[in-house]
Order: sequence, then structure tokens, then C-alpha cells
Amino acid sequence: MTRGAGADSFTARMRKSAHRVRIALRRSGVDYFRGDGSDWIALAGLLLTVPALACATMFTPVWCAPSALVLPIVAGGLLLRPASLLGLYAAAAAALIVESVTLGPYTQGPGRVTPGTVLTVAACGLFGLLIAQFRSRVGVPWRRGGTMLFDLRERIRVQSKLPRLPQGWHREMALRPAGGQSFSGDFVVAARTNGGRTLEVVLTDVSGKGMDAGSRALLLSGAFGGLLGSLPPHGFLTAANGYLLRQDWDEGFATSIHLVLDLDSGDYELLSAGHLPALQLHAGSGRWEEKSGEGPLLGVYDGAQFDPAKGTLRPGDVLMLFTDGLVEAPDRDISEGIDRLTGEADRYVSSTFEGAAWHLIEAVAKDVNDDRALLLICRDADAGPVL
Repeated sequence: MTRGAGADSFTARMRKSAHRVRIALRRSGVDYFRGDGSDWIALAGLLLTVPALACATMFTPVWCAPSALVLPIVAGGLLLRPASLLGLYAAAAAALIVESVTLGPYTQGPGRVTPGTVLTVAACGLFGLLIAQFRSRVGVPWRRGGTMLFDLRERIRVQSKLPRLPQGWHREMALRPAGGQSFSGDFVVAARTNGGRTLEVVLTDVSGKGMDAGSRALLLSGAFGGLLGSLPPHGFLTAANGYLLRQDWDEGFATSIHLVLDLDSGDYELLSAGHLPALQLHAGSGRWEEKSGEGPLLGVYDGAQFDPAKGTLRPGDVLMLFTDGLVEAPDRDISEGIDRLTGEADRYVSSTFEGAAWHLIEAVAKDVNDDRALLLICRDADAGPVL
């Protein structure tokens, strides 16, 4: 009984020890890829790779060239912290020295350590160190960094999605960042308020373009999305202006236009903060009319006032909101760009503008190196008379 109990106890202790080791390894790996764990596992694996490559080079230099040491160095730049990376570099340098001594001078034949090999390994090490230092400052591992940017882009896309409108209404929207990038300085936030009877849409153009303005646009889109619907319509731009002033950015201004549309009657108000005017197509006359409220840029000075412009969308009417990247160019006036935009938009009058937003950007400002955004709110011709 004593021997059996001792054996069972020893076996149980070994199983518990093995289980703890597995848990520790798993936890360290998870913590590493989250950015708050040690990188000793990756460092140990790469340190073992260096002598393995050195031995392969010394025995078969034709199949494993001395420059193969760049492989663990590149992997270390993506996986290791700067302090650990220096240890890997020291091991790689020692391996090059051993290879050079073992294989002999490079003048005696191919497959030896040449000055070009040393320069190649050193250059890869320099780039790897720069990457590691950048990741260290950001505090995000290489795999999680790409995932985080993808998640941010998807959040912006979802937040910019317009809510579903009731029967008799149609909406179109297109956003195109400068240079084909994923982040834009133009963004849209929208919500249905007042029990779903009112549509509120805010189109904002942050100063700058592309990635330079993308981070500020991300912050502002979250803040504006929280303000929209939480304040009376006439108080939104005032609150947004105060928020920008509190950020104290060097380049902290933005233009914005706020649409408040009654989905029952078609009556709307437009409040503008230095933004380009909206365009309304009157179905009866077939003409476009500029609609714009009065107000200064957001983030310029405190106590700004924003006076609304009022109008009504009747059956068949269309309201178009856009940013300056769509109509502004160095070699032409904004009014010429607006004329070109309305001329292209006239082609869609007979097709109820379905799918028109993206095609209008392609036709009017396809190759413009600026952020572009276009929003269309259409009332169907058979929606019934306005009460």
C-alpha cells in the first residue's frame, strides 16, 4: 500500500508539473502577442536557429549561403524587443566570424563570407532594429498592430453607415480617401432621432488629408457620434466646436455640415460650420439650388453661432452633401467644380440616383489627391404630397 501510494503520488506530481509547464508556456505566448509578455520563447528559438544555419553553411555552403543569417535577423525585427534583438545580433556576428574563419578568405573561391555578405546582414539588422524600436514605442506586437488597424478601419466604416430610411426615401454615400489609403479625413455620422421621425446627418472634413488627418478624424467621429442625438439639433455644432477647441491641436480646425430632416414632411434644416453649400435638385424645375447655413470653421474660436438654412424635399427632390475634395482643384474655381458635379448628376435624374454616389466621384474627381465624400438623400417621386 505504501509503495503504490508513493508511485501514485509521484505520478500525480509529475502530471501536475507537466500541466503547469503547459499552462505557463501557453500563457506566455498569449501574453506576448497581446504585448504584455516576455519574448524569451521567440529569442530562444531564434538563438538556436543561428548556430544551426552556421553549421549548415560550414558543411554545405553551396546550399546554405552565409547570407542565410538574415532570416533570423528579419524574424527578430518582427518578434523581439530592442534589448533582446541586440543579443540576437551578437550571436549572428559571432556566427559570421566562425564561418569566415572556417571557410577561409573569400578570395579563395565561392561560398565564403564576403564583404557584401557582411553589409547585407548589417543592413537587415539595422532595419530590424528600427522596426523593433517603432513597435516598442507603439506598444503593440507586429501581428496585433495590423489587426488593430483593420479593426479601427472597420469601426469607422460601420460608424459612417447611414441608418435605414422609411419607404419613400433613398440614400447613397461614398467615401474615398486620398491616395487610395484606408483612412480618410472625411467622415459621416448619422442617426435617426425623435422616435425615428428625424434623420440627422453630419458630414465633416478634418484639416489635412489621408493618414495625416485619419487619426484626428477617428477621434472626432467617435465624439461626434456620441453628441449626435444627445443634444438638440441647434446645439450640436456649438458642442462640437467646443470639443475641438479643448483638444488644442496645432492643425485642429474642421468644416462640418449638419442636416436635420423630418422624414414625415420632408422639411429640413442645414447648419454649416464653414462647409461648402449643399445642393438641392428641384424635381419640378430640374434645377439645382445651393443651400447653406452660416457659421465659422470648427475649432477656430469660442462662442461661434451657427444659423440654419431651411428647405423642403418634395417628391422627386434630391439633396446632395459633399466635401471640397470633390469640387476643388488648383487650376479651377470651386464654382466650376460645382457646375461639373451638377452636370454629371443630371445624368442620374431619370434613374432615381441609385448607385450614383460612387460613380459621381469617379466621374468628377477620380484622380484628385484629396479626401472625397458624397452623400445623397433622395425622396421618391411617388412618395406622396407633402403635408
